[in-house]
Amino acid sequence: MKIQLSDHFTYSRLFRFTLPSIAMMLVTSVYSIVDGIFISNVEGDVALAAVNIVYPLPMVVGAFGFMLGTGGSAKVAQVMGAGEAERAKEYFTTLILTILAGGIAISAFCIAFMRPLCGMLGADGTMIKDCVTYGTIMVGGSFAFMLQTSFQSFCVVAERPKMGLWLSLAAGGTNMILDYLFIAQFRWGVAGAALATVCGYLVGGVIPLVYFLLPNSSPLRLVKTHLYPKMLGKACTNGSSELMTNVSASLITVLYNRTLMDMVGSQGVAAYTAMMYVQFIFVAVLIGFSMGSAPIFSYQYGAGNEEELRSLFSKCLRVILVQSVVMTVSAILLAGPLSRIFVGYDAELLRLTMDGFRIFAVSFLFCGMNIFGSAFFTALGDGGVSAAISFLRTLLFQAGAILLLPRLWGVDGIWWATALAEGLSLIVTVWFFFRKRSRYHYA
Repeated sequence: MKIQLSDHFTYSRLFRFTLPSIAMMLVTSVYSIVDGIFISNVEGDVALAAVNIVYPLPMVVGAFGFMLGTGGSAKVAQVMGAGEAERAKEYFTTLILTILAGGIAISAFCIAFMRPLCGMLGADGTMIKDCVTYGTIMVGGSFAFMLQTSFQSFCVVAERPKMGLWLSLAAGGTNMILDYLFIAQFRWGVAGAALATVCGYLVGGVIPLVYFLLPNSSPLRLVKTHLYPKMLGKACTNGSSELMTNVSASLITVLYNRTLMDMVGSQGVAAYTAMMYVQFIFVAVLIGFSMGSAPIFSYQYGAGNEEELRSLFSKCLRVILVQSVVMTVSAILLAGPLSRIFVGYDAELLRLTMDGFRIFAVSFLFCGMNIFGSAFFTALGDGGVSAAISFLRTLLFQAGAILLLPRLWGVDGIWWATALAEGLSLIVTVWFFFRKRSRYHYA
């Protein structure tokens, strides 16, 4: 039976509705780390470090797609909940056109200044060529990446979460097959990895664009529209937490890379890169659940159904708590096998990665509630609170921890930085839950 946003959500229905989003994020994470596996095992740790040095740049560019996709989808879902179906379609169309035009413009600017940007990110003489090559191709395909990430949110709002999953499977399959061909067979190195990733983005971004252009049975379709500047401004404000999360994560990655280069060298950056790839898998479950449940909150809030809001909120908190514990225990137990996939060819690098990841895994105990809290307040249209959680979690607390802890505990202090930042952020998130409950009536 088809599940609609207007339904009452039991645990079973909640799991069924969010499962495609969780699976979609897992698939996206898996095909993202395939690049790292091939690059590390075929090209070596220096090439792996080079990819991580420049990776923040396409993530910053793509963050604008996250911002408009998540902030805009919440607005579209609220309008749908209020019964304004045609207005929802017009908003949806305006958002997609803005994402497409903005992605092309930002990408062109970054490509024109790629070499100096790579230097600013910390690329040295041994890495600069690979950084420029990888960065140019990845940023060139950012418009497709922005479309793909925004459609992941809009497919859920359109009550087509399984469509988002199938698109992710198709994009991931394309990327992984081309990774094998371009890197392992053709030996195109980091250029091959970037080309494979962009081809996956095109599959995930262009196919849903065509779907929503054609007549379909979902509540959303691309139609003739207007600019709607106030709506775009609200979407940007509401999605600012997602922009902040991605920009902050990119800046923190640069700070991690520079600190590790000073303390350990390229092997430290390679170890951190392997941890980030593995982190994608574990955090994907938490992000997928939060992203999948967010449109339900938006719809019910727009419909004024406070009883369903309260029921859904309490269920989601329990699910997140269980997920966080399971993720943490699993990550600690699997630190060895997962690290070996990336850097098993070097015993010293493997030991560094395994030891670091066991410490780093403690952060999964706290990050689930922070991820959910940010997505939850975005869904309610409170972009300010969502942005505050993201800013503190991904930038302020992280930067302070990275600058302080290595001075006290050496390299181990770098790995503890994320756990400390997430723990402090959890206090803030819980405070906001209590502070805002009387305004939104979810508890």
